[in-house]
Amino acid sequence: MKNHEVNGIIDNASFTPFHWKVLFWCTLIIIFDGYDLVIYGVVLPILMKQWQLSPQIAGLLGSSALFGMMFGAMGFGMLSDRIGRKKVILVCLTLFSVTTAINGFATTPMQFGVLRFIAGLGIGGVMPNVVSLMSEYSPKRSRSTLVALMFSGYAVGGMLSAGLGIWIVPTYGWQVMFFLAIVPMLAVPLIIRSLPDSVGFLLAQGKTDTVRTVMRQVAPQLTIQDQDSFSVTASPSRKAAMAELFSQGRAMSTAMFWLAFFCCLLMVYALGSWLPKLMSLAGYPLSSSLMFLMILNVGAIVGAIGGGWLSDRFSLKSVLVTFFLFGSIALVLLGYKNPMWVLYTLVAIAGATTIGSQIILYACVAQYYPAHVRSTGLGWASGVGRNGAILGPIIGGALLAMALPHQVNFLSLAIPGAIATLAVSLIGMGTRAPAVRQADEASTTAEAAN
Repeated sequence: MKNHEVNGIIDNASFTPFHWKVLFWCTLIIIFDGYDLVIYGVVLPILMKQWQLSPQIAGLLGSSALFGMMFGAMGFGMLSDRIGRKKVILVCLTLFSVTTAINGFATTPMQFGVLRFIAGLGIGGVMPNVVSLMSEYSPKRSRSTLVALMFSGYAVGGMLSAGLGIWIVPTYGWQVMFFLAIVPMLAVPLIIRSLPDSVGFLLAQGKTDTVRTVMRQVAPQLTIQDQDSFSVTASPSRKAAMAELFSQGRAMSTAMFWLAFFCCLLMVYALGSWLPKLMSLAGYPLSSSLMFLMILNVGAIVGAIGGGWLSDRFSLKSVLVTFFLFGSIALVLLGYKNPMWVLYTLVAIAGATTIGSQIILYACVAQYYPAHVRSTGLGWASGVGRNGAILGPIIGGALLAMALPHQVNFLSLAIPGAIATLAVSLIGMGTRAPAVRQADEASTTAEAAN
C-alpha cells in the first residue's frame, strides 16, 4: 500500500487527454459566460431607441449585472467550499443561462434590470470556480499558459455575441440574442459526466475511488494500486490582517494597485457596454457599430494570451505600463475620423491593452506580496476594482447624457488609462519579475479574478 501526494502528481504530469478535456469544458463554460455578459452592449442601441431610455438609466441597467457579479463571486465562492466546485459551476451555468433567456421576455426596464442582476450572480459565480478548477488540474510547467488560454474564452464569448448580433438584431430583434442563451443548457448532461470536481473536495468527502480514477487519467504512466491512498499537501499560511498591506513600505504600492485595478476595470466595462452606441452616434450603422465590439474582443484574445507571454519574458511592470499607455493613445485616436481599417486596428489595440492589462495585474499583485498576505492583497485589489467595473457603464451613460463631442467621449475614457499608467509606474517592483508559477499563486490569482 502506497500513499500518493496528489499535488505532486498533478504538478509533474505530462499533458494528457484528461487535461484537454478539462481545458475544453472550462473554456466552453467561460465562452458562455462571456456571451451573456457582453450581450448588453450588443442590444443597448436598440433598447435605448425602443424603450426611450435616457443614457443614465441605460448605464444603471448595464451595471445591474455587474452588481450581481460582485455578490455572485463572493457567495458562490464560499458555497463551493461546502458542496464542491462542480456543483456550483452547474448551478451558476443554469442560473445565468435560464435567467438570460427569460430576459428576452422583459417588457420594462425594471424587469430587465432585475433579471440582469440575477444573471450576474451566476456570471460572477462561475468564473472563479472554473478558473480555479483549471488551475488545480494543470501541470505546473504549463499552468499559466492554460489559465491564460481559458481566460481568452471570455473574449471569444464576447466576439460570438457581437458577431451574432450583427446578423440577428437588425433582422430578428434583440430578444433572440437572449433566447439563444439557453443553448448552454444542452451541454449540462455532458458537463455532469465529463467535468471532474476538485481533488481536495473529493478527498474531504472520502471519495477515494473517484480520486484514484482521476489520478490514473492525470498520470497514466504511474502504477496506482486499488489499495493505495491519497493526500493533499496544503501550503503553509497564516491569516493576514489588512493592515499588513500597508506595512513594511507597501502602502504606496498597495494604493497604486487599487487605483490601477479600478481604472482598468472601469475602461473594460465602459467599452463593453457603450462602444457600439458611441460608434452609432458617430454616424456608423448598427452593423458596423457591432463589428467594433467584435473587434474589441478579438483584440482581447490577443492581449490575454500575448500579455501573459510577454510578462514571462519581460518585467511585469514594464508590460503593464506599455499596455496602459498604448490603450490610452488608441482610445484618444478613436475619437477622430480615420479610415475604417485604422479604426478597427485602434479598437483591437484597445481590447488587447485593457483586458490584457486586467489579467497581468492579477499576476503582478500575486508576485508583489509575500505568501502570507497574497490572498488578502488580491482580494482587496479585486474588490476595489469591481467598483470600477460597476461605475464604468454608469459613467458612460453620464457622458452620453451630457451630449459631448465624439472626441471628448473617447478622451474621457482614455483618462483612466493615463491614471493607471502613472499608478503602475509608482509601484515599487523590481526590474525583472520572476515567473509566477507556484500552484497556490495560480489558484489564488484565479479565484480573485472575478
